[in-house]
Amino acid sequence: MTAPRQWQDEVLAGPGGAMTDEVGVITGPLTLRTTGGADGKVRFDIQYTDADEWYTLTGSPVAHGDPAALHAAALRAIRTGGGAVAPLPHA
Repeated sequence: MTAPRQWQDEVLAGPGGAMTDEVGVITGPLTLRTTGGADGKVRFDIQYTDADEWYTLTGSPVAHGDPAALHAAALRAIRTGGGAVAPLPHA
């Protein structure tokens, strides 16, 4: 079995922050973790930087796509804010 591939970066959310399934919009300094699973699904988890709790970025997981490219797209979306959600892979 292949281990999941994972990317993690700190990001400052733009106005309107990022939307989570559990608590709604979160703002400020955040940490995004993107995991590409062996099943092809890409999962996005987000937290307040240095917090213990992780939340699901709304729209996660996405069915398929390049996890590294999707991680970069999610970081851009969060920096922009406006209730950012998980990016969709390009068809």
